[in-house]
Amino acid sequence: MRVISSILAVLFLFSVACSRDLEKEVVYIVKVNNEALTKEELNANIPPALSPEDSIVAAEHYIHTWINNILMYDVAAKNIADKKNIEQLVNNYRQSLTIYQYKEQLISEKLSKEIDNQSQFDYYEANKDKFKIDRPLIKGLFLRIPHNAPQIDKVKVWYKTISPTNISNIENYCVRNAVEYGYFVDNWVDFNELTLTWPENYRNQSDIVKLNKYIEQQDSKYYYLLHITAYLLPGDNAPFEYAKPTIKEILINQQKIDFLNKIEEDLYRKALDKGNITFYEE
Repeated sequence: MRVISSILAVLFLFSVACSRDLEKEVVYIVKVNNEALTKEELNANIPPALSPEDSIVAAEHYIHTWINNILMYDVAAKNIADKKNIEQLVNNYRQSLTIYQYKEQLISEKLSKEIDNQSQFDYYEANKDKFKIDRPLIKGLFLRIPHNAPQIDKVKVWYKTISPTNISNIENYCVRNAVEYGYFVDNWVDFNELTLTWPENYRNQSDIVKLNKYIEQQDSKYYYLLHITAYLLPGDNAPFEYAKPTIKEILINQQKIDFLNKIEEDLYRKALDKGNITFYEE
């Protein structure tokens, strides 16, 4: 291992100093029987974010493993009893890998990943009972205001009644005074994520959401004011917008399956028509 470390240290210094043209030349690290490990292959298997010291440790491990694999393979290839089975396994793997890569290429070239909104909504309407939430979701508005901000009492009145006048007052006030302001009367928000940084965390979130329209907390710096206008509890059907990413993934996967099935059916039919498939009776 000391020999490897010395070689790597020299190669590392060389790689830092050399020009781009020199880096294109083949540099060999080690040779075992008829196999050689190049610097390019080694670099490709070392994570790029490592420090120089960690890179050398990782490279040592890779080289040592590479050498052992070559030595073990040479011995195994000469002494394995069932070589025919090995060849069959290799051929099967090559076939499977080639088919997989070709399918991925077809999907990338021919299949759009865009799913129109109507298709997603139609799927949701037909399957909405399959989409359940596992945490409370809420609609409303939220304010985080410093203790030294002016007119706190007025803000505590405004946020409890969502009207055009109060919202206008709150928005004008927040421009200068609020640290955080969220208006989500029309969008569902994860209650847990919203209150994650609050001074008091809620254990039974469902009861808190269900029993409180207004929630107020404070710590040494801020007031936290939340007005809940609507809520959903764990086990309720997920709203469309919340379920939309999952629905899109489902429809894209189904689209892939249908697309590949059609490709396979077309290939089979064409092969039959051309007489490329022959069935033999027993």
